[in-house]
Amino acid sequence: MSTHILGLETSCDETAASVVRDGRTILSNVVSTQHDLHERFGGVVPEIASRAHLERLLPVVRAAIADAGITLSDIDAIAVGNRPGLVGSLIVGASAAKALAWSLNKPLLGVDHVQAHLYAASLYPQSEIQDLKSEIAYPALGLVVSGGHTSLYAVRSTLSMRVIGRTIDDAVGEAYDKAAVILGAGYPGGPNIDKLARQGTADPRKFPRSMLGKESLDFSFSGLKTALLYAVRGTPLGRGKDARFERDHTALSEPERADLAASFQHAVVATLLKKIERAMDQLGETGERPNAIIVGGGVSANSLLRERLYAYADSTDTPVYLPDLAICVDNAAMIAGLAHAKLQAGQTDDLTLPVIATTAMH
Repeated sequence: MSTHILGLETSCDETAASVVRDGRTILSNVVSTQHDLHERFGGVVPEIASRAHLERLLPVVRAAIADAGITLSDIDAIAVGNRPGLVGSLIVGASAAKALAWSLNKPLLGVDHVQAHLYAASLYPQSEIQDLKSEIAYPALGLVVSGGHTSLYAVRSTLSMRVIGRTIDDAVGEAYDKAAVILGAGYPGGPNIDKLARQGTADPRKFPRSMLGKESLDFSFSGLKTALLYAVRGTPLGRGKDARFERDHTALSEPERADLAASFQHAVVATLLKKIERAMDQLGETGERPNAIIVGGGVSANSLLRERLYAYADSTDTPVYLPDLAICVDNAAMIAGLAHAKLQAGQTDDLTLPVIATTAMH
């Protein structure tokens, strides 16, 4: 008998609901973005995000149920991303999930948003049911690349992983957003920089790649962001609050902007691939060499990153699992999918389920 789980996701600025069957098949995936609300600020404003979730969540849930072709009585459990994220946004989703679980008398499952990003690669839409994705052979190496996270994980199983590397400053998605502001590419930064970069030619020597030591698996993108800032605006005149720049992106031609975007993106992707190689080698030296690589998060939709990952897979004979483009960004299908594994393991929650702004997976 099939199990249908309704997932809710409100960790940042996407209001999402999804119904997933048996932990693999996406019956519906409804996402209401808030890009129009945050664009003029160049980033997410927490208070605006929370209020938008309040307005949009119930219509999104109704749409997810209708798109799945079922009724609320067919739902077997309610799942919600309760960590990490913006605390106000998380509260909206968790409150709705608790109300649904209580009123329907169904199990409640809190899901780690970052862990769910790595589960996304195991999901497929109902239309592709004849082309099932293969099961991931663990142990695996996990890489989450999003607006709030850039982390490497040693993944023992779907529900067991530990952090082996993380960013010490900007997450890669945040770096893309800042690069978009610097280059006048608009918001959201990731897709816009990717599009602009495809029109340019990368200079591999243009920007630095911070490796943080020969053995480090951590990430740092603040230096790259600063190098791009100086390349576009020139060396700052003065210091502190009185600092001024010689120019801005309007002084550049369109080909110059595209070349800088391409060089920036080349440096980002090269850094990510180098850290993957290091992690594979280091885990191999401890007898835990991964059988596969799993990548998730909004930046996993980046065209150059996907191209380089598949090339790495071919050259090393290591399977690489990436989510379908529709579920790279924050979504509720990944929440519902991972919740199925938790439900099977008996890891349910009660109505005291907290929301947690930060994550700590060991």
